[in-house]
Amino acid sequence: MEAVLSSYIPELKRQHTFNFAGSFIVLLTGDRGIHVTLRGFPQGLVTCNIEYYKEDEEKPLFLFESVRKLEKDLAEKLISNRCHSMPALKRGDCIDRYFPTADERILEYDIDKVLYEEKSPYQKILIVHSRSLGNLLVLDDLQNMSESDLIYTETLMQRGKENYEGKEIVILGGGDGALLWELLKEKPKFVYMLEIDELVMKACSKHLRSCCGDCLDKLKGDNYEIIVGDCVEMLNQFITEGRKFDYVFGDLTDIPLSATPQGEMWDFIRLILNSSMAVLKSEGKYMTHGNGASCPESLRMFEEQLQKLSVSVEFSRAHAFVPSFMEDWVFYQVWQKQN
Repeated sequence: MEAVLSSYIPELKRQHTFNFAGSFIVLLTGDRGIHVTLRGFPQGLVTCNIEYYKEDEEKPLFLFESVRKLEKDLAEKLISNRCHSMPALKRGDCIDRYFPTADERILEYDIDKVLYEEKSPYQKILIVHSRSLGNLLVLDDLQNMSESDLIYTETLMQRGKENYEGKEIVILGGGDGALLWELLKEKPKFVYMLEIDELVMKACSKHLRSCCGDCLDKLKGDNYEIIVGDCVEMLNQFITEGRKFDYVFGDLTDIPLSATPQGEMWDFIRLILNSSMAVLKSEGKYMTHGNGASCPESLRMFEEQLQKLSVSVEFSRAHAFVPSFMEDWVFYQVWQKQN
C-alpha cells in the first residue's frame, strides 16, 4: 500500500507502526502536511484515510477522479474482491454541511451560507442556504424545513382530501409558519397556533418567507391567533373550557427511535395524543408526521400507542418524499372510532 500511495503523494514517509490484537495501524506523512492512516483488521478489512488542510481558494490535492484511480490501484495490489472510495469529507469549516437523520445516517448538504444562528431558551436555531433546496431551517442539528418542502406541508394536511373551509383548527408547534400559511389559504373559520419558541418564528418570518408568507408578522389575524407558550398548558385550558375543534395538528417532535416506547419523549407523545383527542369533535381528526419510512420499528411502536389511548381510534397513513429530508416520510391521520 505504501508503494502505491508513494506514486500519488510526494515525500511520503512512514512515521509510526502499531500492532495489536491482530490489527495494524501505520501512520505516514507527505508533502503539504498530508497525513495518511492505514488500518488493517484481522477480518481482512483494510482502510486508508488521507487527510490534509485546504483553504477555500486552494485547489484540492486529490480530485475524485484521482481517488478512484488510487482505489483501483490499491485493489489490484491487495488482490481485493471489494473496494470503495468516497469523496473527501469537509471538516473544520465555518459552515457545517453534515446533518444526522433520525436513524443515525449522515446527510451532506450543498450549504454555502449561514443566514441566521442563535440559541433560544429551548433549542439551537440555524438557518442556512442550500444551493439546491433554498433556505433551510435546522433545529438542534436536525434538518426541519426548507423552501423546497411544500410537499411536507401538503401531505401533513392532506390537501385535496380534507376540507378545511369553515373549520376550527389547532396547530401544536409549527413555528416555521408553513402549515399555518397553507391552512389559511383553505378559508378556515379560525386557527390557533401554539408555539413555545418565539425566536424560531422571528427567524422564519425573515428567512423562510416563501414558506410562511406574512402570517408570522403578527400574532393575531382575522381568522387566526398565534399563542406563544406551552401547547400542553393551552390544551388543558381548552379541555377545561370544553372547547372542541375539527382538526388538531401535531407539528412537534418526530417519533423517537428507541428499543421500547418508554422514556420522556414517549410520555410526551402519549400526553399530546390523549389531550388532542379530548379537544376534538366526535368526527374530528388529529394530523401528524411520524418518521422516515426507513424506521419501521419506530412507526410500529407509535401505531401500538394509538391503540392504547383513552378513546378508541382508527388511523390511516400517507407518505411523501421530502426533499430536505432526502427520504420518504410517513404521516398519520387519527380519528375517534364511531360506535
